[in-house]
Amino acid sequence: MTETAKATSSFLTQEAYERLQSELKELSGPGRTEIAKRIEAARDEGDLKENGGYHAAKEEQGKMEARIRQLQHLLDNATVGAAPTGEGAIEPGTVVTVEMFGDTEKFLIGSREITHGGDSIDVYSERSPLGAAILGQQAGDTVSYEAPNGKSIEVKIVSAEAYRP
Repeated sequence: MTETAKATSSFLTQEAYERLQSELKELSGPGRTEIAKRIEAARDEGDLKENGGYHAAKEEQGKMEARIRQLQHLLDNATVGAAPTGEGAIEPGTVVTVEMFGDTEKFLIGSREITHGGDSIDVYSERSPLGAAILGQQAGDTVSYEAPNGKSIEVKIVSAEAYRP
């Protein structure tokens, strides 16, 4: 993989990759068929200008098509690998606790798609300024990175562990 490809890819665990493939298959097959039937049924009801069911189905279709495009792009550009063990250097799929500005913050490094729907953990991309600064580091290390506003921010890594859904 080229450096440019690595820079635009997102890390996914094998489990997350398979889950997203399954979602894409469902949306692009039965999902499209179902929404097309709903649009057709609403269209048969008459005047489309005042047909709330038709407009709702068309809006849902637009959202579904956007999710299909997002999934296709994500899966086409994903770097798939084993979930980290939580030992050693910070890598995508690691839950990190850091200390910044006297407060602690806990987050996952990687893609939101690694998590399961109900998980409320914050996620930082490994390509974000903070994510890039702590990749490869270990608990106990202190690093600094340049924020988008140009200020240097110091971060102490308190702990790092493998993400467990």
